[in-house]
Amino acid sequence: MSIRSIVIFLLVACLPATAFSEIARVKKVSGDAHIEREGKRVDAKPGVTLEQKDVLVTGANGRLSVTFIDNTRFSAGPDSRVSLEKFEFDSTTHRGAFESRVEWGSLAVVSGQIAKEKPDSMKLFTPESILGVRGTRFIVKVAK
Repeated sequence: MSIRSIVIFLLVACLPATAFSEIARVKKVSGDAHIEREGKRVDAKPGVTLEQKDVLVTGANGRLSVTFIDNTRFSAGPDSRVSLEKFEFDSTTHRGAFESRVEWGSLAVVSGQIAKEKPDSMKLFTPESILGVRGTRFIVKVAK
């Protein structure tokens, strides 16, 4: 193995998990639900991976459940639009930052390792407020 190969391997091995882009996976879907990614529509199906800046969208009869790599769980209810603004997570230290935005609809959250390690690390924005996550379970509803 060359010195260059070793250096590249070490650099990649030291990158945080989010450098590989996957931050979560879709667990359950019912009704009309999809993901918006870089201006494109991605069908929401169990196993589909999510990335930073993805937007979860559900229709009138849709529901979408997601589990993040820090074990945070989101469940978007019908007629919802939720943006995954920022997600950084170090699986060794459990430190990170998590910001999402509920534009409209409902979202049930069970916080994971990021919020447990440092409560101020997880924030949820709505059109009229910012929620700092200090508990482990909560529900947000935003009128359209």
